[in-house]
Amino acid sequence: MSAPEAPIQLGKSVGLVGVVTFGAGTAIGVSIFTILGPTAQVAGAGLLPAIGLAALPMLIFALAYAYLGSALPVSGASYEWPRRFIHPAVGFLIAWMRIVANVGAMAILSQVLVGYLGMVVPLPPLPAMAALITLVFALNYRGVALAAKAQTALMALLLVVLALLVALGLPHVHVATMGAPLSVPLPQVLAAVPLMISLFLGIESAVEIGEEVRNPARTMPLGIALAIALTALVYGAVAATALGLVGPAGLAASKAPLLDAARVVMGSPAATILIVGAATLSIVKSMNALALTFSRSLFAMGRSGALPTALGRVHPRFATPHVAVLLAWACAMAGMLLPQSLVFLLLAVNLPTMLKYAACSWSATVVARHHPEIHARAALGMAPATVTLIGLAGVVAALAIAAFGVEADPRPYLLVGGWLVLGLAWWFAFARKS
Repeated sequence: MSAPEAPIQLGKSVGLVGVVTFGAGTAIGVSIFTILGPTAQVAGAGLLPAIGLAALPMLIFALAYAYLGSALPVSGASYEWPRRFIHPAVGFLIAWMRIVANVGAMAILSQVLVGYLGMVVPLPPLPAMAALITLVFALNYRGVALAAKAQTALMALLLVVLALLVALGLPHVHVATMGAPLSVPLPQVLAAVPLMISLFLGIESAVEIGEEVRNPARTMPLGIALAIALTALVYGAVAATALGLVGPAGLAASKAPLLDAARVVMGSPAATILIVGAATLSIVKSMNALALTFSRSLFAMGRSGALPTALGRVHPRFATPHVAVLLAWACAMAGMLLPQSLVFLLLAVNLPTMLKYAACSWSATVVARHHPEIHARAALGMAPATVTLIGLAGVVAALAIAAFGVEADPRPYLLVGGWLVLGLAWWFAFARKS
């Protein structure tokens, strides 16, 4: 009688460049094309310091993620860590609510991309959105190495386009037009931070593929730190250029701030080609990374038995969680039925994401205080007390940010609350037994 075959393992095919591009690639995306106008309305020239202030809570979250990612790399990390170190129900519910966040994010990205492409070629919105969603999930079905290569290539092309905008725009920037960013009253700057925080969401996405990263103890923390630095540098340069070209009032009144800034130095036809091209690259890149992390979260839940175990299967040829990829694609397609308001969709993404950050930050404190054998494997060299402080700060920051959008639109909170009730029902009926 032959011995049972060993289960097929996920391939370790992602290096430092892949971690950086998955992290920065998720963050440097659609937000840069939509957030400058609203923040200019709130803070004027103070949007520049607001970028730095918004990076601070993301740095806290990223430190907690990097700590856990180097000590215990695992696919579906933001589900696995709360499940192991807080309570299985917490891990399940965080991952369950993230399904809504991922569906909303995919709807935002596909909707905005179709809108930008429609400036050049008329497209039927829903069929075009469906085609884009199918394309990125097909890429991730084929393999994470292929997806990482595509992410790296798209990241390089996007940086070239944004660098061109900055290089052409800087000679025409006038300090007087920019205003005085440091003289803006602090309350106005702080009011813009909740908007600017969206620029950095997803920066830690590479931890979701921890089992597929080579030498994760070194690669994870270094890759996340580099992703934050790269993201802040890109956003700061682009925002400063746009502010210096059209001014705070111009940005505040614009529906397409980067396009208006590019028109100052390039004229309308060339600017349209450049900005639409940059938007296309950034959004496709973010969709690619989102498809990967979404499917790995479902894979982890299936492997643990929290969802049907078929989701934990690995493709015998491609070494990818193909069943989880297919379910993630189906959920993303269903997301086209949600309200198409960007405010609704952004809040539907933000609330579960902040709860995820809070749970993972708390998980870091639990590991530091109660699991010295895991803490010893962390590559950051922080004392347990330091990790505990970082984790507690992350919990407070995440919960505060999560509460900011209730007055803007309560419907996403009802959506997430209803989904939470369904998740609790599933947990007590099926998942708890696993």
